[in-house]
Amino acid sequence: MAGDIIHLGDADFRREVLEADGPVLVDFTATWCAPCRAISPTVEALATEYKGRLKVAKLDIDDNQETAQQYGIRSVPTLLVFKQGKVVGQIVGAVPKAKLEGAVQQHL
Repeated sequence: MAGDIIHLGDADFRREVLEADGPVLVDFTATWCAPCRAISPTVEALATEYKGRLKVAKLDIDDNQETAQQYGIRSVPTLLVFKQGKVVGQIVGAVPKAKLEGAVQQHL
């Protein structure tokens, strides 16, 4: 299940996200964040359901502050949808699966 999710760092963000062929959902998260843990099963479910059509990644903002600052991440969880190296969607907070899915589907 969680094997479909890539754990990103500042060093591989460009290659895995900005240079990706298809859309990428990046979950900016933190280990101490309760809402992040709450939304995690939903993110994992999307990774499984959209395997092959959507790349799903997590980035710990404490360990990778450079990338988090670059995208102005001020609260977690923040999920950004990237397509062709650009942010095309943003969701902040632990939202219901339907809302997250809707934000992703329009970019598939």
